[in-house]
Amino acid sequence: MNSSQIRELFPILQQEINGHPLVYLDSAATSQKPESVIHAVKRYYEWDNANVHRGVHTLGSRATDAYEGAREKLQKFINARSTQEIIFTRGTTTAINLVASSYARAVCGEGDEIVITPMEHHSNLIPWQQVAKATGAVLKYIPLQPDGSITIADAEATITERTKFVSVMYVSNVLGVVNPVKEIAAIAHRHGAKMLVDGAQSTPHMKIDVQDLDCDFYTLSGHKMCAPTGIGALYGKKVLLEGMEPIEFGGEMIDHVDLYNSTWKELPWKFEGGTPIIAGAVGLGAAIDFLQEIGLHNIDAHEKQLTAYAMDRMSGIPDISIYGPRDNRAGLITFNLGDVHPHDVATVLDTEGIAIRAGHHCCQPLMRWLEVSATARASFYLYNTEQDVDRLVEALLKTKEYFGHAIG
Repeated sequence: MNSSQIRELFPILQQEINGHPLVYLDSAATSQKPESVIHAVKRYYEWDNANVHRGVHTLGSRATDAYEGAREKLQKFINARSTQEIIFTRGTTTAINLVASSYARAVCGEGDEIVITPMEHHSNLIPWQQVAKATGAVLKYIPLQPDGSITIADAEATITERTKFVSVMYVSNVLGVVNPVKEIAAIAHRHGAKMLVDGAQSTPHMKIDVQDLDCDFYTLSGHKMCAPTGIGALYGKKVLLEGMEPIEFGGEMIDHVDLYNSTWKELPWKFEGGTPIIAGAVGLGAAIDFLQEIGLHNIDAHEKQLTAYAMDRMSGIPDISIYGPRDNRAGLITFNLGDVHPHDVATVLDTEGIAIRAGHHCCQPLMRWLEVSATARASFYLYNTEQDVDRLVEALLKTKEYFGHAIG
């Protein structure tokens, strides 16, 4: 199945925007949803809507089977050892905050080190700032190379015997950098530290094997991988999750409650207090089925080819600045077009039916490192084509002309 055929499976992509066929180039922010996922969520609400783990009636049993079935699909999708290592959350942000609040605050103390990078999304930066402030730990950064990548040597130099925790994004949502997280995890472990991988931008695009990465925690968001918004997951090694305390308390996560004391259920449920995101999990399960049918290796190969094509085409635009390495990058290109503000670029492209992202992309420290206030970003997914790239390039040339810049 080629990308044009895949595109037909996404109802939202069949529309026109401002009189032009929609070209959606903002999948790094959120992906579109195929008909199979939409249908799965719709069917749940029409036929199976009930709370899980509670009722003995038929709807409750079907809802529980669907919810826990999605957990099993995700466990196999990222090759976790057990479903007990899969905690459903609202997304990557919630998952990182859970680890920061439940694990890192308990193990970090005065003078201990937490290591991250300057390219991190705010969701993988602010929680560690808060842990450092609460515990007296020191926040350290692996430095960036001129192209925005990080080296193993710099990771080795930054992670020390004082390091208790390392947290690094697998793929940068701005630079497209694919970080060597497996190697960094090995360095962390040699120093007795634990490692979290922010997988928000990697899970939708490449095959993930958490056992091979040997990370201690891995986080992901469903909405970036063709699933609904509001559902994501935390993977954690069982021995670590068992030693962590829940940070949300209420129904479903308890084992026994008396007037003055309570005990918690076993994994994974002790971290899933309250009515969970059942429909979201159903949609995530359907999205995993869809991605596996297409094949992660096919998605990865398609995006690499498309990104290389886009780099070649966009590099020929006068006065364009493209950020991040040219090679070994994921399916997105972040850029600025001369002196035109990124918001103006995005606005003009929208009149051509092309959706891109503009702003600081929740990476303000990285923007300062790049010495810009904002950038524009085109991000690609399995439903994008070379024709989409051609439309983008044509529209960028029109944008230069519109703002009075010389072409060629």
